[in-house]
Amino acid sequence: MYLLSGCQIAFSPDTKYFAVDWLGVEVTRATLGIIGMGSIGYKVAQRARAFDMRILYHNRNRRRKEEEEAVGAHYCEKMEDLLQQSDFVMLVVNLTPETLKLIGKKELELMKPTATLINISRGAVIDQDALVEALQNKVIRAAALDVTYPEPLPRDHPLLKLNNIIIVPHIGTATVQATRMMAEEAIANMLAVLNGQPIPSEVFPK
Repeated sequence: MYLLSGCQIAFSPDTKYFAVDWLGVEVTRATLGIIGMGSIGYKVAQRARAFDMRILYHNRNRRRKEEEEAVGAHYCEKMEDLLQQSDFVMLVVNLTPETLKLIGKKELELMKPTATLINISRGAVIDQDALVEALQNKVIRAAALDVTYPEPLPRDHPLLKLNNIIIVPHIGTATVQATRMMAEEAIANMLAVLNGQPIPSEVFPK
């Protein structure tokens, strides 16, 4: 929130001085709760460890002990426990019937009033009406969304009128390098099929 607002203040023609009591929240030593500890969630944990964060995670399947220890992650069998303890909650799950509106009014009310919700998975994982209400009423401190539903949001959507949210246009993987790697992976899969070889990134139906 402060990066976006700070940029606006720095650029504003009305700015005459910078306030000294304009304070943000430390990431270092804060508690990060990761919901969905697949390959991406685990990469997030690796990066969070560099900030000396306490890492909690909730996943369908618990990671191996050595994987947990490598990033200092602690497993929460119940998502509710993670929500109650985390300063930052990050959603890194696939969108399935089970994860549709995974975070709703009840889950938001379990979070700390000082917590920030971060979604880098799919927009429909969050009940957006419940999120609007939670942000308006300061049930949680803030939200940061790389994804919404629909994309983009209608220009009159209430989320766009709040000052305690950051929304970016689904650009979590929008780098030259990441796009190139995704293209190379797709090509490798196609070549494997054409050559009758095992598919490197095969997705199995549940």
